[in-house]
Amino acid sequence: MSRIVLGPFNRVEGDLEISLDLDGGRIGQARVNSPLFRGFEQLLVGRPALDALAIVPRICGICSVAQSAAAAAALADAMGITLPPNGRLARQLIQATENLADHLTHFYLFFMPDFARPAYADRPWYGSVARRFTALTGDAAAEVLTARANFLKLMGFLAGRWPHSLAIQPGGSTRAITAGERIRLLALLREFRSFLEKRLFGDDLGAVAQLDSKAALLAWADGRVADFPAFLRAALDLGLDQLGRAGDVFLSHGAYALFPAGVRASGATAAFDAAQIAEDSTHAWLLDSPPRHPANGETIVAADKAAAYTWCKAPRYAGQPAEVGALARQLVAGNPLLVDFVARDGGSVVARVVARLLELALVLPAMEAWVQALRPGEAFCAQGKLPDEGSGVGLVEAARGSLGHWLNIKRGRIERYQIIAPTTWNFSPRDATGQPGPLELALVGLAAGEGALPTVQHVVRSFDPCMVCTVH
Repeated sequence: MSRIVLGPFNRVEGDLEISLDLDGGRIGQARVNSPLFRGFEQLLVGRPALDALAIVPRICGICSVAQSAAAAAALADAMGITLPPNGRLARQLIQATENLADHLTHFYLFFMPDFARPAYADRPWYGSVARRFTALTGDAAAEVLTARANFLKLMGFLAGRWPHSLAIQPGGSTRAITAGERIRLLALLREFRSFLEKRLFGDDLGAVAQLDSKAALLAWADGRVADFPAFLRAALDLGLDQLGRAGDVFLSHGAYALFPAGVRASGATAAFDAAQIAEDSTHAWLLDSPPRHPANGETIVAADKAAAYTWCKAPRYAGQPAEVGALARQLVAGNPLLVDFVARDGGSVVARVVARLLELALVLPAMEAWVQALRPGEAFCAQGKLPDEGSGVGLVEAARGSLGHWLNIKRGRIERYQIIAPTTWNFSPRDATGQPGPLELALVGLAAGEGALPTVQHVVRSFDPCMVCTVH
């Protein structure tokens, strides 16, 4: 038995280290370390409750809208506010814009460059993939950065700026859209649709959205010239559809009033119950306590704790680790393509990437419909009064999965604030019973060490980690 430590990882938001125990060149156990502590939960305590809207977006520079939306939802819950239709649509558009931009960034700039590694030089697809996706110098980088920048112009109209917008408020959005701006929004969405259909898919979004099985997807991709089919050829040649399985319990808070909340396990979907969430700090550099619901959670540093190896708590649903993300959202929604993928192979590297790209095809047409449904001249934000004492919960879906904010208010100020980010779920450590988190489980059995192919990199990146959110 030997041990190696991988890290820090490049092309990952924040700091990540992974300790691997090897037996015969394969991973017997993995421990995932989020090595940076930031302390946003403590920073919020004692501040006026509305300060959360300015502070929590700073947790992350690439998913700040998700943090804003969760904070606003928690405050709205505490205030008893119902969003007007325009406010709800604007919030959905703002969140979807950030999430789709993150999906695009992950695929082109974080995930695909690993296929351009020299270790794959003998593969038949290597030459074209390396020319297209090599980090910094590949043909795709300039194209996708331009497409992403133009797509994010939506944020100027919808949220005033990105990241760290203050447009998202408990009652909706402060950025009312005019009739002329609605036309501009539709033009930007059409431009982004053109990039997706020409370069990513090589087909109409509607045709991609209708694919209903792994076999149908592979038949569709056969001979097609585009970036998604190129990924499928490379990934299936490497057997990545058989690797990276993480327990197959999937959780989603529900997104955009388009995808429902739920929990899927053993092929069946059940209703989501937030009361079933608890956080375990056994192996975190935090004070030990019995597993607690986040509404009663605490974040007290215990930096010298002997059994700890990360700053990340271990969230559990009904006592079980759960995977979150685009794959979880689509399984809970019953998407036939992803249901078939997981029924055949479990939650694999390929299934996670397919789910993200499928969301581009599913959500963009919905965004076009939401823009059409906006009613310029009508209210975009409802008013409400902050209670002197109260509590609220904000549950949203970031690109990487389920994000929750739990807020307690006393004398108008924040008494307690707890956050569970998507990567907190996916990169959680062991809990008090010894259950590993999803990534720790997904890495077991992989070849690693000197001479091994970069399979570990593919599995880690398939979760699209955001470590700065994890160590909030």
